[in-house]
Amino acid sequence: MTSRSDRPSVARLSGFTYRESQRGSARGREHSVLHAEEVALPSLADRYGTPLYVYSSATIRERYRIFDHAFRGIPHSVCYSVKANSNLSILRLLAKMGCGFDVVSGGELERVLTADRKAAKKVVFSGVGKTREELKAALKAGILLFNVESESELWALAECADQLRKTAPLALRVNPDVAAETHPYISTGLRQHKFGVPIRAARALYAKASGSRGLKARGVSVHIGSQIVDVTPFGEAMARVAELVRLLRSDAHEIDYVDAGGGLGIAYDHADAPDFSDYTAAYANALATPLRGLGLHLLLEPGRSIVGPAGVLLTSVIYKKENDGKRFVVVDAGMNDLIRPALYGAYHQIVAVSRTSAGATAREIVDVVGPVCETGDFFAHDRELPVVAEGGLLAILDAGAYGMALASNYNTRPRPAEVLVTGKSAKVIRKRESVKDLLQAERG
Repeated sequence: MTSRSDRPSVARLSGFTYRESQRGSARGREHSVLHAEEVALPSLADRYGTPLYVYSSATIRERYRIFDHAFRGIPHSVCYSVKANSNLSILRLLAKMGCGFDVVSGGELERVLTADRKAAKKVVFSGVGKTREELKAALKAGILLFNVESESELWALAECADQLRKTAPLALRVNPDVAAETHPYISTGLRQHKFGVPIRAARALYAKASGSRGLKARGVSVHIGSQIVDVTPFGEAMARVAELVRLLRSDAHEIDYVDAGGGLGIAYDHADAPDFSDYTAAYANALATPLRGLGLHLLLEPGRSIVGPAGVLLTSVIYKKENDGKRFVVVDAGMNDLIRPALYGAYHQIVAVSRTSAGATAREIVDVVGPVCETGDFFAHDRELPVVAEGGLLAILDAGAYGMALASNYNTRPRPAEVLVTGKSAKVIRKRESVKDLLQAERG
């Protein structure tokens, strides 16, 4: 198997950069350590332990501003996808910047309302299996839009709205049957997927909804998948949505919104990632071009593209071992902390937190694995990395999205702490769990 090499560049790391350090410098060699903004990662490991999620608030702000700016030419709202990273501090940070939110559960809605009660008016509620309790909670909160995914849900929403004597603003999530080059588990725009209703059936469902006093059609929603790096499928989906909007308006429906969903990918696997400003500009053009002249307000649901590169998972090397020439680096983070490699075979760049100058560091081909009792507990196979001693630190990059959000307590492993860095300051935004925390809710 051909090995892959992780050789980070300053540009690739964004809010995480190497800076020269006097500590541990070898004679005649420059020594540098990875920083989150102005805070050295080894100092965070010393203070808070590992595994540890570390986020850069400057990166989150910067990427949100770039994304929002890309759509400056058309009416729009950015509704951050809470499922990517739902930490309250990150939600508050985004809410203060004027961001709205996309939620897919009653729990996520409660998180948003806890972060900022006023944000309800900027919330869209997606998801294929909303319960009546969740629908009622959203109606009481006064959210912007329900993205309805089936006829059964439509009538459940009507029932809840009638009971509460409210009117539910809705968009049908249509399935445009557009293929996107992404992992099958996160592709959502084809007819064999569980999401949405067939676009050809939507017109009839809107007609049925118009007969209910508790429902008010306000838009059309679409989402074709996640981690999509080619913007072409977004344009294809939006062209089909635009055609539907014209038909619905001819049927006298007042369609004001189009929810374009999320799904814009990030470059996990190479150092020469496209400039984010150029990338989002191309994305904005792909979405906006088919909608020209329709006077619509565009709703956008970025998640990964905002917070993915803003986070790293910091982990310590516990052991190094060799089995008949196969080398392993065993770290204290496991698949329960970051499941993407095990779940999707996803690639994350891994770097040594401390490094010497180029050419002075020996490298080796290793598997980076965790302590969980599963062969699938790995972060990298046959990866070329700098030689790191036992007790050394590695950083798994681009872990800000779907890292902690998907973390579990498998093997009775407490989940990591989370730290948000702003300039020279670091704040714990989720304390590390203990085994006692895990046992507290159980009864013998």
